[in-house]
Amino acid sequence: MPADKKLWGGRFSEATDPTVERFSASVHFDKALARHDIRGSVAHARMLGRTGLVSEADVDTLVAGLQKIETELASGKFPFDPALEDIHMNIETRLRTHVGEVAGRLHTGRSRNDQIATDLTLYLREANAAAQGGLLDLRRVLVERAAEHVDTVLPGYTHLQRAQPVRLAHHWLAHVEALGRDASRFHDARERLAASPLGAGALAGSTLPLDREDTASALGFDSPTRNSMDSVSSRDAGMEFLAAVAICMVHLSRLAEELVLWSTTEFGFVELADAYSTGSSLMPQKKNPDVPEIVRGKTGRAVGNLVSLLTTMKGLPLTYNRDMQEDKEPIFDSASTLADSLEVMAGSLATLRVDAARMRAAAEDPMLLATDLAETLVREGVPFREAHEAVGKIVGHCTRDGVDLRSISLDEMKGFHPAFPASSAELLDLDGSLEQRSLLGGTARATVQAAIDQAGAALEKEAKALEGTLASLQEPAR
Repeated sequence: MPADKKLWGGRFSEATDPTVERFSASVHFDKALARHDIRGSVAHARMLGRTGLVSEADVDTLVAGLQKIETELASGKFPFDPALEDIHMNIETRLRTHVGEVAGRLHTGRSRNDQIATDLTLYLREANAAAQGGLLDLRRVLVERAAEHVDTVLPGYTHLQRAQPVRLAHHWLAHVEALGRDASRFHDARERLAASPLGAGALAGSTLPLDREDTASALGFDSPTRNSMDSVSSRDAGMEFLAAVAICMVHLSRLAEELVLWSTTEFGFVELADAYSTGSSLMPQKKNPDVPEIVRGKTGRAVGNLVSLLTTMKGLPLTYNRDMQEDKEPIFDSASTLADSLEVMAGSLATLRVDAARMRAAAEDPMLLATDLAETLVREGVPFREAHEAVGKIVGHCTRDGVDLRSISLDEMKGFHPAFPASSAELLDLDGSLEQRSLLGGTARATVQAAIDQAGAALEKEAKALEGTLASLQEPAR
């Protein structure tokens, strides 16, 4: 496109090289900001009218034209032009088609720098809220499944070795805790998205009497940003969003890994529903856990997106630099990746079949109660390290000589330590072991049930608050 046809082309006498146009174009991805760009432009136009910088008649024309473009975008009829570089120039050029020369008044007192920063801030407010919504849905599924399996017992693992018995409900509530911290990160980010960059200009504000408080209020912000240079050069909110997504995806990956392991023949603890599994093109018997595997794989992508933006920003001087165009693709990609991952994980967990008998059989391995034997001695007044050593010798005896830990008589037990009060069979009780762990955060039935009830109540409270947040984000610019 000839330079004089560009919205910034007055300074230039030569056309942009086609390779440069292709290399620098961003409309193929930043069109995700279109709705937010329209909203910010409407607020800006109305502020220009209220300050007298643009006539009310022209404001009405601009707003009507922007609303027409919004309809075109929603219907898929908007004619995107890569030669116009980005979504902002595409919209302004289209506005000129609809309303003529009055379109040139819209950019009064505004730079693409503060325009981009405002659009991205609006996008991130919604993206954070959407992430909270997805996390809310997934945690609801986990709490519901936990309520079904309060009495389902399985081994807990450390180092991927059987460690101690736990309730399946307790295990799934552990993921609820981690995902809850993820939700709080997305929620807390709203505090740092509460100021509007609009009106910061290219970097130094404007000589025109703009009303930044007016546009901030119209767009649902608490206030304008306080420093024009920081306003257009900061991408903290984007980095914070990507960090929150990366951490959340790591948590999803760990949960996905368990589904992969538990669905193997070797574990056989769960079976994924057909709707969340795939088969083999060669082996007819196969049922593959592709959904959790893909979630596990996409986690690297989310981590990479965070590193990408951190690396882009680390060497940039104030203020805006074109390198910062590279902020959007990682953000958009991570937002969609997280949304999809949360949805398919919720579906996988809601529909999987639990083999409670297989879990119980694994949990009945008496070695899982070895710590209980040591704590029996502690209750008899024996120092823990001494008790640990004595039980370690019992375990060694059983593993070397093929002896069942549950078959050791009282006399034999006293041979390992005189403080043992009973035979191993009397001391080892799976259900009793679980019930003794009644401390807050433990695996006793009543403790776990209380945790389920508390988690459910907390999620409903969170849902109501999120509903209000989502409603406020959908309010049109005033």
